[in-house]
Amino acid sequence: MRCAVLGDPIAHSLSPTLHRAGYAEVGLDWQYDSIRVTAEEFPAFVLGCGPEWRGLSLTMPHKRSGLAFTHGTVTERARLAGGVNTLVFVEDGLFADNTDLPGAVAAIRERYDGPVTAATVLGGGATAASTGLALCELGARTVRVLARTPERAADAAEAIRAHPSRPEVVLDALADGEVTGEVVVSTIPAAAQDAALVARCDDVPVVFEVVYDPWPTPLAAAARDRVLISGLDLLVHQAVLQFELFTGLPGPLDAMRTAGEEALAARRAGP
Repeated sequence: MRCAVLGDPIAHSLSPTLHRAGYAEVGLDWQYDSIRVTAEEFPAFVLGCGPEWRGLSLTMPHKRSGLAFTHGTVTERARLAGGVNTLVFVEDGLFADNTDLPGAVAAIRERYDGPVTAATVLGGGATAASTGLALCELGARTVRVLARTPERAADAAEAIRAHPSRPEVVLDALADGEVTGEVVVSTIPAAAQDAALVARCDDVPVVFEVVYDPWPTPLAAAARDRVLISGLDLLVHQAVLQFELFTGLPGPLDAMRTAGEEALAARRAGP
């Protein structure tokens, strides 16, 4: 059976490392590749997959377009997040899901078991929406979304606002918006994390940095003795859930995490 991660760009993806480690751990002779597919090529690629294909992981720019394209079963959490990151080929078509949302819940709860009543999300894309919804799943009643261009984060804010708990969602500018709550989630590049922003996050007890390379980002480095959740934590937990959807077997969390850690260490060590 074949699986792959699709995106543009895609060379940086750790998904093949994680899924291949999972296959090796459970003794599956499956293939998992990374394939560069542009937004324009995406529909034809999916429609052209033959019977040897079992599943696709989707990353930028396909998460939102994947939801619009899908003809088949779409989970409620994928509809809620406004994007899919998982397509499974089934007998009657496609099964579409979003494992970023439950993966974020699992990543937070692995490191932090305290209350979540309010939180701040930095950024306004698909990952901001899924992590914001994850915070609502954990109890957040107020979510602040800070974006470089707040108007462009309107879709993410609306997705979080549509959570069944009906949280208060405040959309503000990244440059000077207030950072509050028990958790701050950063979905922005390391280059956008200036000293002023890092300082505004200093009083938040839990830092969830979804970037895993380069590492540490300025926000992660400043976390010091606070709870720090990494992008690798999120990547591994959502990949385990994808693995289970693709194979029907329990995902080997430890083996997949170890493979990810080793691959990142090798990248940072250089040639």
